[in-house]
Amino acid sequence: MTPAEVTQRVLALAQRRFPQAQALSAEADLFTSLGIDSVQALELLTELEREFGVEVPDYELLDVRSFADLAQRVSARL
Repeated sequence: MTPAEVTQRVLALAQRRFPQAQALSAEADLFTSLGIDSVQALELLTELEREFGVEVPDYELLDVRSFADLAQRVSARL
C-alpha cells in the first residue's frame, strides 16, 4: 500500500468518525480542525491500528499535527 493510499484511508476513517472532517485535506491540523482532545485522538489511533493491523505507540501522537503525519506513522509500520 502506498503512502498516498494510507493517507486516503486515514482521512476516510476520520471522516466516518468526525463529520467535520469531510472537507479537510491531508495537511489539515488534526486537533484544531477536528476540535478533538487527546482522548479522542487516542480513540482514532486505536481505530487506525485495527484498520491497518499495526501498533503505533501512543507517545507518537505528541509529534502528530496533521492527517499526513498520522498516516506516515501508520505507513512506517506496514
